[in-house]
Amino acid sequence: MDIKPIKTQADYKAALKEIESLMSAGPNTPEGERLDVLATLVEDYERKHYPMDLPDPVAAIEFVMEQRGLTIKDMEAMIGRSNRVYEILNRKRPLTLKMIRRLHDKLGIPAESLIKEPEESHAA
Repeated sequence: MDIKPIKTQADYKAALKEIESLMSAGPNTPEGERLDVLATLVEDYERKHYPMDLPDPVAAIEFVMEQRGLTIKDMEAMIGRSNRVYEILNRKRPLTLKMIRRLHDKLGIPAESLIKEPEESHAA
């Protein structure tokens, strides 16, 4: 199979190019297996060299609301009455543990984002 670790930016670019050429490979074929291994290597390289910081709780909630077309009314089941939802979204009140659990369970927002310290309000 002749695959080696990705150590440099050149190795990374070459692996991406090869992955692109293998995208139509079928599962359980030599090409499909090569694609799986290369994708794993690229993912590891990206995790080490391009780490992504988790969004703060409000940004995570706003992102999910936008992606799913959710309204303030939709959020009431997880956060509380509409005034409470507005307080959370306007960074006037922190999330409670109960809210964090509901948002994680019902919307799949990573708990790590929901417990992260909120960023300072930009409207101050």
